[in-house]
Amino acid sequence: MLAIHPKKIREKEKSTPEMFGPHLTLDLSECNPEKLSDLSYIYDLLDELPDVIDMHKITAPYVFVYKPKGNPTEWGISGFVIIAESHISIHTFPDNKHAFMDIFSCKQFDIHKAVNYITSKLEAHKADKRLSGRGKEYPRQVMAAREIVASSRPTLKH
Repeated sequence: MLAIHPKKIREKEKSTPEMFGPHLTLDLSECNPEKLSDLSYIYDLLDELPDVIDMHKITAPYVFVYKPKGNPTEWGISGFVIIAESHISIHTFPDNKHAFMDIFSCKQFDIHKAVNYITSKLEAHKADKRLSGRGKEYPRQVMAAREIVASSRPTLKH
């Protein structure tokens, strides 16, 4: 059963208001290996996730299969999508039923919605979640920076 500790994450969200942005990392295990090995499925996950967490794609997802020489069980799918707010990435290891995801953003997002969506899509039974505040020393004028990002990065139209 997946254990989520919303109180800890909410406390961290409140304690880092002056950061550049949140960085959520997920180490997922006991995932569905068929989903982890399906290039189209991983593409769709990366394509849908920005809308789920109210982010704005500026590129289509880029996904590919990686097969290392000499270590066949370490193969998997890697991919990323560039969003106006930063990026989302994934690395899957189907033979080991593991996946690793990062969501880095210059604005707050619904951490719980992201975790629930990803763990549900990959049928992960365990998730190690880490949330850090990036750029605490970065000089910020949050509203001005958001306006600059919004006006200078076009969104991807379907």
